[in-house]
Amino acid sequence: MTAAEKEEGWKLLFNGKNYKGWMCSNGKKIAAPIENGALVPYKSGGYLIVYDKEFSDFKFKCDVKMPEECNSGIFFRVGDLKDPVQSGFEAQVLSRKGTGMHDFGAIYDLVAPSENRASAPGEWTHVEITCKGPHISVAVNGKVVAKLNADEWTVPGKRLDGTGHKFKAAVKDFPRKGYIGFQDHGHKVWYKNVKLLEL
Repeated sequence: MTAAEKEEGWKLLFNGKNYKGWMCSNGKKIAAPIENGALVPYKSGGYLIVYDKEFSDFKFKCDVKMPEECNSGIFFRVGDLKDPVQSGFEAQVLSRKGTGMHDFGAIYDLVAPSENRASAPGEWTHVEITCKGPHISVAVNGKVVAKLNADEWTVPGKRLDGTGHKFKAAVKDFPRKGYIGFQDHGHKVWYKNVKLLEL
């Protein structure tokens, strides 16, 4: 934590030494070891590694490092840990260099990133997620690449352009408060400098 971050009120969610404050989304203890001060969801024992407190309006930031092949995600405002996919949002973490709904920086299956700003495999990428009321944005390496106003998304299973998405509820009805976590989708991935500022 920098002096400026402390003064602004940022909170360090992961201490880089142990999983204090973290758990698997299924309630189990995290089985994966910490590697070089980084949190590792891969083979953690649950679908997500989550922080044990819920947040509503916040700025969240972390650094992520991917191998050559990687599929993971940063979940946020997850209202039901038994069904995180349908009860929260995901900022996509993926090693492929595309700009689709499922590429790095996308608000998964809802908003594609304007550009793919992920760093190369083996290098750290900085991600920031901001949630304030209905407004959600994802920034990658210092630039906002995806954003939405949940209040505009009134039809279940439909994007604003009328195409279909996988969510059963209207996005406007998604929880406005929930858990933050990192997904194990079968690939190794590292997260560090995990910080949050409540708004």
